[in-house]
Amino acid sequence: MKAIAYKIPQAIEQPESLLDVELPDPVATGRDLLVHVQAVSVNPVDTKVRESAQPAEGEQYKVLGWDACGIVQAVGPQVSLFQPGDRVWYAGSIARPGTNSQLHLVDERIVAHAPKTLDFAAAAALPLTTITAWEMLFDRLGVAPGKAPAGKTLLIVGASGGVGSILTQLASRLTALTVIGTASRPETQAWVKELGAHHVIDHSQPLAAQLERIGHPEVDYVVSLTHTDQHFDQLVQVIAPQGKFGLIDDPASLDVGKLKRKSVSLHWEFMFTRSLFGTDDMQAQHRLLSEVAALIDAGLIRTTMTERFGSINASNMKKAHALIESGKARGKLVLEGWGQ
Repeated sequence: MKAIAYKIPQAIEQPESLLDVELPDPVATGRDLLVHVQAVSVNPVDTKVRESAQPAEGEQYKVLGWDACGIVQAVGPQVSLFQPGDRVWYAGSIARPGTNSQLHLVDERIVAHAPKTLDFAAAAALPLTTITAWEMLFDRLGVAPGKAPAGKTLLIVGASGGVGSILTQLASRLTALTVIGTASRPETQAWVKELGAHHVIDHSQPLAAQLERIGHPEVDYVVSLTHTDQHFDQLVQVIAPQGKFGLIDDPASLDVGKLKRKSVSLHWEFMFTRSLFGTDDMQAQHRLLSEVAALIDAGLIRTTMTERFGSINASNMKKAHALIESGKARGKLVLEGWGQ
């Protein structure tokens, strides 16, 4: 099968940072699905792993990629949720080879039937960021779904990126929260507003004064998706006493003691945790992706795909990685099909 992989971690500018390779076809066992991958999207985790992780011991190549939409080609003997021919979407496991391959093995418990109203590419944009946003909002922060009056506010730092683009939609469509997103450029600010944010402010400018101007000097929930260490002191200032602070990035250091005076709780979200540790509630990701597929087909949630990068090959993938690393990506970047 065709795949995109690398031998040693290195900068994306290097000629062999990503390579077109041929690998043996995998075989489904246990609860695994063998999926014929039709489309993949690119996430910041792809670039971080590419820069730092070696191939597994005894293997020549490391294959990246987590988001995928494709067709089930075969199933393991213990599979009960799917059958060959099913159209599926999922975000994979960080502990297994990635989705940047024509054939891919994935545990059925983290897979769902893909939305009927989206093509492969539009669907592939969503799983990883949707799981991250859903788990952060409902599992980590404990926000109650529903539109009963709440009077609570959510500040999303970095709302125009992949996770922010779906978190903005979930919070504004499915909860009673007042959603405030941050974005620093006119085009990304317009994007966040289009996705349902009630207010958009600029994270490159002082936050407190902007929140004061829009009538929300304090916020009950903060979700910081990028550069948390740079914004942390400002976020400590504007979060309400007994608020909840969530983050997904990897700050070099964070003085969490600054949250103590306000009794603010800290919540880290890593969507690979359930599959990495095989938790008892691992199948929750199957259920949430199924629910989001229904929301999409009902017209309540839209894809966050913003750019199609052509077919799935190393050249196109390198361009996508470079754009992610530039910090200028908006929404999600998708590759589809295996033509060269």
